[in-house]
Amino acid sequence: MNKLIIVAIGGAIGAVARYWLGGQIDTRWPMSFPLGTSFINLTGSFIIGFFMGLVSQRATLHPHWRLLIVAGFVGAYTTFSTFEYETLQLIEKGQAALALFYVASSVLIGFIAVWFGTFAARLFAV
Repeated sequence: MNKLIIVAIGGAIGAVARYWLGGQIDTRWPMSFPLGTSFINLTGSFIIGFFMGLVSQRATLHPHWRLLIVAGFVGAYTTFSTFEYETLQLIEKGQAALALFYVASSVLIGFIAVWFGTFAARLFAV
């Protein structure tokens, strides 16, 4: 099966899961804190950690499962999990300073980017 189709199937399932679950959480427990998104980011981090840990222990799993679950499902469910996994990989490789830089720069630059994006959208909305 074409690798892009496998990623697309996993991505469609992940996107729907994110939309549905986030909506359910925010409807049941409305608050100013983004509980739905936080829950999705945390569970996505758990899923990628669990799956990649499992894959590293079992070499018999077909590589298409990684595409379906990690790139597809978790990639659409949340990219935060990929960020967390990459940070863990840097730390495990003994690159703690680089991991700290990755976290700090991603959060800071990501916040600045979202702020500029919002600012630009408001300019165009006028």
